[in-house]
Amino acid sequence: MTRLEVCTILLWTRLRVEKAPPAAGILPGIPYSYGPDSMSDRTTHFGFRQVPLEEKARQVRGVFDSVADKYDVMNDLMSLGIHRLWKRFTLERSGVRRGQRVLDIASGTGDLAARFARMVGPEGEVVVSDINASMLEQGRRRLLDQGVAGNIEYVQADAERLPFPDNHFDCVSIAFGLRNVTDKDAALREMYRVLRPAGRVLILEFSQVTLPGFRPLYDLYSFRMLPLMGKLIANDAASYQYLAESIRMHPDQETLKGMMQAAGFERAEYHNLSGGIVALHRGYKL
Repeated sequence: MTRLEVCTILLWTRLRVEKAPPAAGILPGIPYSYGPDSMSDRTTHFGFRQVPLEEKARQVRGVFDSVADKYDVMNDLMSLGIHRLWKRFTLERSGVRRGQRVLDIASGTGDLAARFARMVGPEGEVVVSDINASMLEQGRRRLLDQGVAGNIEYVQADAERLPFPDNHFDCVSIAFGLRNVTDKDAALREMYRVLRPAGRVLILEFSQVTLPGFRPLYDLYSFRMLPLMGKLIANDAASYQYLAESIRMHPDQETLKGMMQAAGFERAEYHNLSGGIVALHRGYKL
């Protein structure tokens, strides 16, 4: 193992929980976007490329169709398993109780949904939602294999147009999915709409690094190692190149907090995890 690989592993395993604004400074040559959604009237970003608005959802769907079978394996490899700690932190701050109703958007293979189903018990309900049919099927199979059934439903849905009534859920979560949404403001308004009064939203997402001096190494890992792992494990370097690019184009911590407030959420806050590699945002409908 090279010295660079050892340093990368050590830095990734430093799980930090802190409330802090994102660090200033951008690595030259790597575009970062801190705007609400970087959309013009007719185009939006797909990674670093501008594409027609109607094309982004199709291209994102293609990415997840391609990686669905290797999704869990790649998550463990890319984060060295730390994604499980990020999700555990999210669950601990969800406030979900027995008998409540939870919506998990962009549920993927159902890591959060499985735990939520146990937390709400047989009296409660968890709705597993994903816009991608391949990912939704992977999640359904995985949860059934774990024996998670009876209080869980599966709905293919677009986060920008949720097919649920107003004031319906006690908690709405979305983990590593918001950056793939074309109109994030619309999705946040929909999350607010379907929440009951006193309900809360949890947004776990890659964010902007705050750990001093870490950004160059993180960029090297993101743009060199992630596509290489994607090629070797999933036979798909392009999808993991998109992953690295989509993270850089996602709104930073403070910008996303402001977008949540604009959508109506109160007491909006965020916690940086692993030096800002990931952030958990939480807000309430009061």
